[in-house]
Amino acid sequence: MSGQYIYIKRKKYASGLIWQPMVAGFTTRAYAQKLANGIDRRLNLYIRYNEMVGLGARSNGLRSGMPSIAIEIINALPGYSSMLGAFRVQDKFVLVAVRNGVILQDLLFNDENSAREKYAELNDIPDWNATFAPASWGIPRAVDRNLLDLISGRVHGVLRPISRFASGIMSLVLFVIFALAFLYLFREPINRVFVPKPQISKINPELAAEYKRKIEEKDRELDEQFNIRQEPVYQPLVLPFDSLPDPFERADLCYRAIGFLMQQIIGWNQTMVECGEAYVTARFKRSFGTLDDFYIIAGDIMPGVFVQEMNDDEILVRAKLPERELYPSYDLRDVDTIVRELTSRFQSINIDANVSPSVEVFSNGSQSADVYFAEITVETKFIPDELMKIFEDFGGVYMTKVSWNANRKTWNYEVIIYAKQN
Repeated sequence: MSGQYIYIKRKKYASGLIWQPMVAGFTTRAYAQKLANGIDRRLNLYIRYNEMVGLGARSNGLRSGMPSIAIEIINALPGYSSMLGAFRVQDKFVLVAVRNGVILQDLLFNDENSAREKYAELNDIPDWNATFAPASWGIPRAVDRNLLDLISGRVHGVLRPISRFASGIMSLVLFVIFALAFLYLFREPINRVFVPKPQISKINPELAAEYKRKIEEKDRELDEQFNIRQEPVYQPLVLPFDSLPDPFERADLCYRAIGFLMQQIIGWNQTMVECGEAYVTARFKRSFGTLDDFYIIAGDIMPGVFVQEMNDDEILVRAKLPERELYPSYDLRDVDTIVRELTSRFQSINIDANVSPSVEVFSNGSQSADVYFAEITVETKFIPDELMKIFEDFGGVYMTKVSWNANRKTWNYEVIIYAKQN
């Protein structure tokens, strides 16, 4: 139920705002106006929180100067980048969901059943840092917190009006003032720009081509006369372990990238998210939604992604991973020792992993080298940061791929550990 407000400690707080990530190149007010034009022109109030903007409407009882209850809850529970919370306020229920610092849901319910159903739906998403819910709901690992105890009364921003007419007039006035000042200050250089300059005669293209041909012929004659030979350009042999990302930075990047694409789109079910070497990709399967619904929602919550329609009922969404600093690294143990130690390590924590030795030849045409490495494939409940701790004392670690299986609720990893050359 969007567009409502509640009383807490005799102060009105806005709830049910529509939250969208900010886009570079816009002021907050201008971007709020762009969103309102695209979503609903009745949205005439906005508020900013970090890199997000929330929209609301006066027709839903919201007013300028009203604080957001979602922002107050998030600031009262610092340290949780991903948090799901439901809080009872008199006979209503406030529900807030934050994923990797992005506000996914900001809802106010008048009945407990609706609030509990929505909470259960969101709770199916894995890897919340913290969950909060009324004790009577019996949610495992969820903490019951009194919202009145969380809200301190200190306001962290308030709703402001989206004034299209006033902002347009102000922009026009400022532009006219700037234009007049610019013309006055730079009147002399501007006058010189419009003074006619002598024209340079154009070169006949046929004569230019003939001149170029004669120069090339003369160069070839000189090369033959003095027996000039072009020396081959030396290309160093580049080995894969010469440029590897930090394994923990790579794991954290993939985890955050997968979280960015792990979004709920009404009428579409997400079946898989995969972080590869250069891109993160998500696969969506249609249940009852339409392609138009998908593009509208995905464009708002996942800006900048590439969308590929596999067919009418299946869509791939892809985003490019940012570049990371690379380092040379390999393990000083031979590949057989690495395989044996890793196998024992996975056995000790009862995880079924496939660990095998391998070798590949790399060449630049004049040089070649055998590169030995251990290949690890494993399916586990461990998130990327936790899995990387298993390889903490190994060098040359590179996680080539990690994917989240939404049906099995598991992570699938492919990892390589480069060994010293035999």
